This record gives sequence, C-alpha cells and structure tokens, in this order.
Amino acid sequence: RGYHVRAGTITTPLVGDVVITDTAAEMAVDASQGLAIIPVYLNVSVRLGGGTLHEYALKSVDTASTAGTVFTPLLLLGDTDGAAATATARVQAAGSVTVTAELATTTRRLWSGGNPVAVAAGHEFTTYEYEPRLPHVIANNACCYAQIAATTTGPSYYASLDFLELRWVNIN
Repeated sequence: RGYHVRAGTITTPLVGDVVITDTAAEMAVDASQGLAIIPVYLNVSVRLGGGTLHEYALKSVDTASTAGTVFTPLLLLGDTDGAAATATARVQAAGSVTVTAELATTTRRLWSGGNPVAVAAGHEFTTYEYEPRLPHVIANNACCYAQIAATTTGPSYYASLDFLELRWVNIN
C-alpha cells in the first residue's frame, strides 16, 4: 500500500531548522522489523525563504527515529476503509525529529537541494521534489528522513513524503 506524510497545513506552515544538524530532521518514516518502505516522492514547497544557505535533503539510516511528534500516515488512495500503515512517522518543526548521527559510512543521501541566497519577495516560486527512477528500499528498523534548514532563519514550508509499504519477505 501507499501512504502519505505531510508537514504543515494551509494556515500553518512549519519552520525549518537553523542549519542542518546531523541528528535533527523535520519528518521521518520508520520501517519496523519485518517491514520495508520505499520513498517514492518528496515535495518541499518553501512559503517564506528567510535566511541564507538553504539546504534540503532526504536521507536514510539503519536506525529508527527516536523523538518527534507522531504522525499517522494517510492512505494515498484516500480509501478510509483501507489498512492503516504499519510504518510509523514523525513530523515536527525546527529539526525536532531525532535521528541517528550522520556518518559517511552509514547514512545514505537519497536527494538534496539548496539555494545559497535568501528567497525574498519578488523571487521565483521555490519548490523542491524527489521522484526517484530507482527507489531506495529501507527495511528492518531503519528510517527515511527529510531535513529542511537555512542559516540565521529557518524557511517556512509545506512538505509531503509519499512511500510504499511492503512486508520485507515479499521483496527479499
């Protein structure tokens, strides 16, 4: 099945972290033991791009997230009678979702983007998207997470992360 995690609502965008920190994320999806998730789409729409040196990233590690506000993933089909996700998700502003420390030997960078200048009034529309050609499989107590940050002032944004959920035995 496919599921959707979102950050921010039409009246309340979230605000990103002030610089990307290796253990801080804005949203995460955790695959428990025996479960596989495949991130298939990430959208980050910047509402107000204050600060400079904007950074956006989607990463994965072989450890589940440990803190942040729980978010119940929504079914992509919109079928209210469908099965609830087995995967768990967290969403919280300003890097308040805790993930394991980033290391070059354990952290996979699936996607990243950035903007080196402030996105003040009069600049073009700013959105960042991840749509993989060969999606990454995350399984067995692992985590996929998004980081959204800038220096001096975190950007306000809306974001969504879509993922597929499968039993690990079905793809292993």
